[in-house]
Amino acid sequence: MPAEWEPHAATWLSWPHRLATWPGKFEPIPHLYVQLVRTLAAVEAVHVLAGGHPMLQARALLAGIANVTLHEIATDDAWIRDSGPTFLVGPPGSPPTLIDWGYNAWGGKYPPYANDDALGRLIARETGRICHEPDMILEGGAIDVDGRGTLLTTEECLLNPNRNPQLSRGQIERRLYEFLGARKVLWLGRGIAGDDTDGHIDELARFVGPRTVVAAVEENPRDENFASLDENLRRLRSFTDADDQPLEVVPLPMPRPIVYDGQRLPASYCNFYLANGIAVVPQFGDPADAEAVEILGGVLKDRRIVPLPARDLVWGLGAFHCITQQEPAGG
Repeated sequence: MPAEWEPHAATWLSWPHRLATWPGKFEPIPHLYVQLVRTLAAVEAVHVLAGGHPMLQARALLAGIANVTLHEIATDDAWIRDSGPTFLVGPPGSPPTLIDWGYNAWGGKYPPYANDDALGRLIARETGRICHEPDMILEGGAIDVDGRGTLLTTEECLLNPNRNPQLSRGQIERRLYEFLGARKVLWLGRGIAGDDTDGHIDELARFVGPRTVVAAVEENPRDENFASLDENLRRLRSFTDADDQPLEVVPLPMPRPIVYDGQRLPASYCNFYLANGIAVVPQFGDPADAEAVEILGGVLKDRRIVPLPARDLVWGLGAFHCITQQEPAGG
């Protein structure tokens, strides 16, 4: 599995249509997707899954945007980072391959999910890829890699009994080695408040280069995220990568708490997405928005930073990384 900053052939999206994902606030979401698709299509191909009735809206709203392909593939929800496959690259001349992990909607929280569980096989058929199916449930947002053998994840998610109760920590690691080419797994602890994914890594810490990681930090010791993020930061600073080299850890601030309808939302600047030559960074209408853009611009010097509004999007409990899935070039 290559690092996300390596060249892409495309980005894959699932068109949003499940009203219950953004209860009472769905109306702006399709238009936010149009803004994201337009941004991505300027730098790489975009593939959008929109089977059945959602196809009508997707076709209408995306008309006129070049470099976009619509696929008549039905979905249950929009979070393709978690429901979609992991695209791999192999040696020159090897057949294109993807991994179709098992998917159970974050521990069975949001049925139905049979359409989303089938996405890997359907995309493999659509693209002519070889499809491997490990006997393991895994969401893409639960892992992040440096493309050189180091993988980041969390104990709260991958060791959660609502995913793979039959697998030990060691058995999970062996599957990550076998199917993703990882050589070393780095385990953080717990996720942030409001995160229904049980601690996905893409809200907490992300590789932005070989041995460089940005990590979400909370400055307010009275905030409910302070202890878990402080513990994760301490672990990251003690880790070495797959080549036993120490990590460079760059703190990334958290926005102030966003509460909607009495619920704390999992807003984090770590939920950015790296496409060809750009970094799409969520913005929450917070004073820390500009600071996050500046910090990410400093560590992603070869990219144009594209800040996009995500306050409405995060009411669905995710942001730009959660709704995208990269297809690497050469895979």
